Amino acid sequence: MSTTDWIVTAIYGIAMIALSIYLGRGQRSMDDYYVGGRNLPWWAVGISTMATQTSAVSFLSIPAFVALKPGGGLTWLQFELAVPLAMIAVSMLLLPFFRELKLISIYEYLELRFGPAVRTLVAGVFLVSRALGTGIGLYASAIVLTVVLGLPIWITIIAMGVLTIVYDTIGGMRAVVWSDVIQSLILLTGIGLCIGYALGRLGGLGEVFAGLADDRLRAIDPSLGLSDASGVPFWGFLVGGLCLYMAYYGADQSQVQRELSTRSIADTRRSLYLNGFARFPLTIGYIFMGLVLAAVLAGSPELQARVPADNLDFLVPAFIVDSLPAGVRGLLIAALLAASMSSLDSALNALSAATMRDFVERWRAHLGRPLSRGQSLALGRVTTVFWGLAVIGFAFLLGGISDTVIEAINKIGSAFYGPILAAFLVGVLSSRATGPGIIAGILAGVGCNLWLWALAGGLHWMWWNFTGLLVAAAVCWLASRLGPGPRAEQVRLYTLRGSGFLAREGLWQPAYRWLLLYFLFLLGLLQGISLLADA
Repeated sequence: MSTTDWIVTAIYGIAMIALSIYLGRGQRSMDDYYVGGRNLPWWAVGISTMATQTSAVSFLSIPAFVALKPGGGLTWLQFELAVPLAMIAVSMLLLPFFRELKLISIYEYLELRFGPAVRTLVAGVFLVSRALGTGIGLYASAIVLTVVLGLPIWITIIAMGVLTIVYDTIGGMRAVVWSDVIQSLILLTGIGLCIGYALGRLGGLGEVFAGLADDRLRAIDPSLGLSDASGVPFWGFLVGGLCLYMAYYGADQSQVQRELSTRSIADTRRSLYLNGFARFPLTIGYIFMGLVLAAVLAGSPELQARVPADNLDFLVPAFIVDSLPAGVRGLLIAALLAASMSSLDSALNALSAATMRDFVERWRAHLGRPLSRGQSLALGRVTTVFWGLAVIGFAFLLGGISDTVIEAINKIGSAFYGPILAAFLVGVLSSRATGPGIIAGILAGVGCNLWLWALAGGLHWMWWNFTGLLVAAAVCWLASRLGPGPRAEQVRLYTLRGSGFLAREGLWQPAYRWLLLYFLFLLGLLQGISLLADA
């Protein structure tokens, strides 16, 4: 790296810390630190949510998947098909209801509905699974600095982790959201620069498609995904993707916590609509970058030598080193720092919130020694540091469990998301479900998915989201009928029908119609692309 690159990167890091100090002023309570005082604008919350999706993992792994992964190419677009449908379901059934209850941790709802044991179990599963996935994301972010700087990867993991711990511990949710808005702009600039320089190296857009195999341009894989080696199955990504995104946006503290920071239920819905419409165009940017880099790679033995067969995610950082001039290269490194921080900071804040609300404060209350507002805030910052150090440790242990990191993270999520989603859906929809029933369901759903993971030739990992949901809901239904029913107040106050929420808010919002039409448009678009590729 040149001196100019170092200066650009250092300015970015210092600016983010300074911003977190500025936005973290005046924090007095858990509400201030974890949900921004519930006064954040919907569009900023929506962009922040999308910025977490626009992560360094996406920047590195989606282009690598498109360019190099067997069965890759445009089939990754199938991953986005279910997003509009998931936004309808989450907005209709989950998030506005949680927003009305004024929660900080969404797992508080599970205690209100089912009792403390369910809350403890699901919050514990979240802490473990989210910390593991975030550790893999940190590993992915460190890859680019390893390639660019020539440093050992352990140094880059520690450096990036410590930088984010400092930034996140100071700023809280308000800093998370507003810095994500800035970081998303930097990252979009980085995508544009990569595509622009790659096209310049190729000599024009026509060269992008000239050397690509037809299967790279096919957008729909018609297989069912009955084998883990079946590529990117359409039905697996539609059905499993719907369950995955409902769980991610409606039952994952790292995402929902932001949505609880808006000013009203209507603003919560608007932030979800923004994600429903904007994620697909964003993914097209990543995929087009992958197609362009595939064309560059085909004509560059030097670049091919820089991308090892056992780590396809080196493609993007190798291109940055090989093709970009000083200064621009520094900006791309800043873009990757922006992406990694936008994912890591929200995860650490959510891990800290769940630890404090679902474990520490409950334990202190049980002892008859509740924390004061100042003590809760100080201890919340300590838990943020603790989880930051834990994530650094997981990055060393789990970074290489898949040949593209995007798949590794999704495999971990898919093993747990379906059963966790079942707990919330059963809670808000069923008047008969009980705490012991949902505990049995969650354990059965996770056990089923772990068995599928260990089973050679098992289902494609996207199906695990559906199998986990189905098994958990079925076991809960059966087990709940073998014992006494729930208490009357649990049903009256904490189900959608019993609380009267549906009567007040309505089941159907006008925007759902546009999201449904958007889904049908995307489905037609993918089918049209596949037909052109076959022709």
